Formats: sequence, structure tokens, C-alpha cells
Amino acid sequence: MQHDEQSFEEMYRATDALWSGRPNTQLLAEAADLPPGTALDIGCGEGADAVWLAARGWQVTAVDFAATALQRAAAHASAAGEEVAARIDWVRADVTQWTPEPGGFDLVSAQFMHLPTEERRALFARLADAVRPGGQLLLVGHDFSDIAAGAHRPPEPERFFTAAEVADSLDPATWEVLVAEARPRPAHQHEGEHIEVHDAVVRARRRE
Repeated sequence: MQHDEQSFEEMYRATDALWSGRPNTQLLAEAADLPPGTALDIGCGEGADAVWLAARGWQVTAVDFAATALQRAAAHASAAGEEVAARIDWVRADVTQWTPEPGGFDLVSAQFMHLPTEERRALFARLADAVRPGGQLLLVGHDFSDIAAGAHRPPEPERFFTAAEVADSLDPATWEVLVAEARPRPAHQHEGEHIEVHDAVVRARRRE
């Protein structure tokens, strides 16, 4: 699987809906009780996470490099109502090159951003910088252990990480790590049949 803009455009155009249309499970688990503020949704795809956040009162900046995905996302937001659509700013950008406003967000969320090691670390560092004091950072991915467990994953182990790896990269003088775990869940059909997989989940609060 290629991870460039053209490849994702081709995948989106090949189907009416590449993703389920439901917000990510770990976003629901970690953000449901947070008071609404400003949120950054990185790699927003067809917009399910951004729409869910906006419907809960968040002002959302949602970023992706696939124009087709953003068009669908905006349509889904409009279908959810004018108030929801008005709370979302759709930004077309390559997140490996784009830098968010430092300290600009109460919540920064990146779900399943599986980049090569150095690009991922640089991106996560920029995302951490975008969280304002008192705000929270939520980073979720396929746990590295799933490769050995037989889950259907691209044969590129450098694109995967553990929650401990990410948590250890956060300066404890700046961050309070609230969650850092490999969270089990049943595999989706495309991930393997009758197996359990794990999401690497990190949620941290920037100290004030």
C-alpha cells in the first residue's frame, strides 16, 4: 500500500465510501467526556471524527491531503446540519509538511497515522506543540505487536509503534500521560478473521 496523495485519491475514487462512516472507537472512548473547545483532526479522511466532534460542540480543524475525502467529509457535515458544518474548517494539506498553530488547540487527535519512523516522530512532535496548556493529545495506531500476532498489516513494521514508545517521547515536565496502553478489540474483517488486535492508545494532558 502506498501512502502518497495520488494513491489515496485513487482508493477514494474507487469506492463510494472507503471508511465505515463511524467515528473511531478510541476517540469515542477518550474524548466523550471532554468539554468542547478547539480540536485538530489530523488525517481526517471522510470526516466521521470531525463531524462527531462538531456535533458535540467542538470547533474543529480537519486536515487531509485527499480532495475526494474532503469533499465527502464536507457533504457529511452538511447532512448533519448547518450548525455542525459551520464548526468545521476543512484544510487540504499533506500533514507531513503542514505545521499547525503552536498552542492552538484544546484537543489534537491523530488516528492511525502510520508513517515511516522519522516522519511519524516529527509529525507527533508538531502535534504535541499544537496543544495549548491544559489541552490534550490523543494518538492512536495499530500496535506493533499485531504484526507477530498474525493481523493483516502491510509488511512495513517501521510504520507501527507502541503506546510506550510514544508516551516515552513526551517530556514529563510538560506532559501528564493519562493513558498509554495496547487496547484489545475484535479485528475488523480486513484485519483478519476470528482474532483480537490491539490499538496503541496514548492520551496526555499538557501541563499548565
